[in-house]
This record gives sequence, C-alpha cells and structure tokens, in this order.
Amino acid sequence: MGTPDGARGDSALAGLLSAVTTALLVAVLALAGALVVVPRALDGAALTVLTGSMVPTYEPGDVVVVRGVQDAAAEVQVGDVVTFQPVSDDPTLVTHRVVDKQFTGDGVRFVTRGDANGADDDPLVPEQIKGVALYHVPAVGHVSLWLGGHRGTVVVAVAAALLVYAVLMLLRPDRATATSDDRTPAPDPTDDRPDHRPDHGPDHRPDEALTARVPSPGGAP
Repeated sequence: MGTPDGARGDSALAGLLSAVTTALLVAVLALAGALVVVPRALDGAALTVLTGSMVPTYEPGDVVVVRGVQDAAAEVQVGDVVTFQPVSDDPTLVTHRVVDKQFTGDGVRFVTRGDANGADDDPLVPEQIKGVALYHVPAVGHVSLWLGGHRGTVVVAVAAALLVYAVLMLLRPDRATATSDDRTPAPDPTDDRPDHRPDHGPDHRPDEALTARVPSPGGAP
C-alpha cells in the first residue's frame, strides 16, 4: 500500500523546514562565534564601521573584529589596520591603516590614513592604539546598530532557541514512526500465492487413498 499524498506532502514540508532551521542555526552560531566569542577570547572587540573613510576595504555598516594590543610599538607594523583613539583617553575610536612607523627621540610614532582619504592623520603614540583588525563581516553592523548594546545577548538567545528547535525536530514522535515504517518491507505485488495452505476438505485424506491402491504381497488385487 502506497504512502498517501497528504503524508508525503507533510514529510517533504518537514524535511524542508528542518533543512532551513539547520542552515539558520549554523549561520547564527557562526555569527555568534565571529562577533562575540572570538573578540572576547582575544581581548578585542567587534566594531561597526560608521563612515566611508576605509572604502573599499570596509563599507559603512560592516563590522570589524579587532584583537587587543598590549605593546603597539612591537606588535604594530606598516600596513596593519588599527583601531585607535584620536585623542588619548577619549572613548572615540577610529579604524585606519598604518602608513608609516617613525622612530624618534621621544619614542615610536605611528602615522595612519583611511584608505579612501587623501591626507594622513595626526601622528599617534603607541598608547593610543587599542587594537589590530583581524577580519570583518559585511553589512551586519546595520543590525548591530539597531540592537544597540543588547546585540550579544540577542545573538546568543536566537542561537539557543534555534538549537532547541532543531533538537525537538529530531526527537519528534512522527519522525520516529516514519523511520519505523520505512524499515517495514513492502508487500510484493507479483506474489499471487494465498496466505494459507491448500485445503483438501474435511473427509479427504491423501495418505489413506494412496495406501488402498497398493496391493499387499501375495494377496489378491
């Protein structure tokens, strides 16, 4: 007996929903790892690009992940993209590329410039440099700005919800029933044999009839 069309449709829809949920779960977990876990592990941060000074490297709305810097004079080199405080101890941060590293009598000085800018920034002392860019995630910053300071919590919460949903989908009872039904062999449509042995009738015994036809030795037929 074939599977009803309705059951097939439900099974296909459930499979599609499961695949979409799995893809979303993987994407959210990847974002959570890239934007929350990695920066915290490296004493860094995930920073949203607000201007076009680093176009085409970074577009407004991209998120740049930077690692923390302990000794900028030793760690930072020309060509690195760094996040710095234009004014020492000011919380404002700028992310530009190092175009020159100068060794003066007063110590090391860094010169930075945005990739889209035509002029250099003011020289920086090592203490002004707070991080070195590792990678960026395009366009996610628009959502990050909308969520504000709750973005990390929201990402983790969504990932947890999708994970729970995926587990429930895998453990749902109808999935187990479908798996059990799939293991049951289907009947062979070419097999016309009856399910019972031939019935010779209540008064017919083939063994006795055969015995009556065999003459005993030396006896009459």
